Amino acid sequence: MAEVKSEQVAAGVPEAEKTEKKEESLISILIWALVIALVFRTFFFQPFKIPSKSMMDNLLVGDYLLVSKMSYGYSHFSLPFSPDLFSGRIFSSPVKRGDVVVFRLPRDPSIYYIKRIIGLPGDTVQMKKSRLYLNGKIVPRTRISDFKLKDKTGKVRIYPRYRETLPSGKSYTTLDMGWNPFNHADDTDIFRVPQGDYFAMGDNRDNSEDSRFKRSVGVGYVPFANIIGRAEVIWMSFDDNAPLWKFWKWFPKQRRDRIFTAIK
Repeated sequence: MAEVKSEQVAAGVPEAEKTEKKEESLISILIWALVIALVFRTFFFQPFKIPSKSMMDNLLVGDYLLVSKMSYGYSHFSLPFSPDLFSGRIFSSPVKRGDVVVFRLPRDPSIYYIKRIIGLPGDTVQMKKSRLYLNGKIVPRTRISDFKLKDKTGKVRIYPRYRETLPSGKSYTTLDMGWNPFNHADDTDIFRVPQGDYFAMGDNRDNSEDSRFKRSVGVGYVPFANIIGRAEVIWMSFDDNAPLWKFWKWFPKQRRDRIFTAIK
C-alpha cells in the first residue's frame, strides 16, 4: 500500500504542473484573442448595430453591420477612446458620393451615426418640395414598388419608395411620404459644403436627423476627421430590437435573406 501511495503522490506533482500550465496557456490564448480582436476592430472592420429607421429600406432596425475602417484612412477618432495623437488623416482616401458611412456626431463625438454621403466638398445641396437638388440640378428618381413593414402591433405600414440616381451613376432606394409644407427638411436653403466637410442624408427622407439640420440641434456638415469608415456588409439581422446575447431569439427572429448582403 505504501508503494501505491508513493506512486500516487509522485504522479500528482506533474499533474499539478500540467494543470497550471493549461491554465496559463488558456489565459495566454484569451489575451491574444483580445489583442487580435482589438487590432481587427481598430484597423480593419468595426461592427455596428442599426437602432433607428433613418436608413430604411436599405438598412433596418436590427441589422448588424461591418464597417471598413481601411476605406478612407484613419483619424484620431478611429482609435479606441479617440486619443488626440495626430491631426487630419493618415493613409487617406477620398469619400465617394453615395457611400454609406459611419461617423462621429460633430456636436457629440461619443455618438455614432450612419448616413449616405450626398454632398462632397464644394458641392451645393438643396431640398425643394421634397426633391433633392445637387449643384443646382434635380437628382432624378423613379417611383418603384412600395416598401411594407410590419410594426410591433402587427400593423403593416406602407412607405412610397423611389430609386434615386446620383450624377456618378450611383443608384439606391429612398423612402419619401411626399412634400409636406410644414416639414422644413422638405424645403431648405442652399447648403454649400465647405472644404474638408461632407453633406450626409438618411435614405428615409422623412425620418432622418442629418445634415439638413444645423449642427447645434442635428448633424450639420460632417468633418472628414469624424468619418469612421464605409458600411460594407450586413452580417446578421433580426426583426426585433433584442440584444445579440439573447440567442434563443436568433432563429425565430432572424432575417435570413439579409445575412451577408452587401450595402449599396
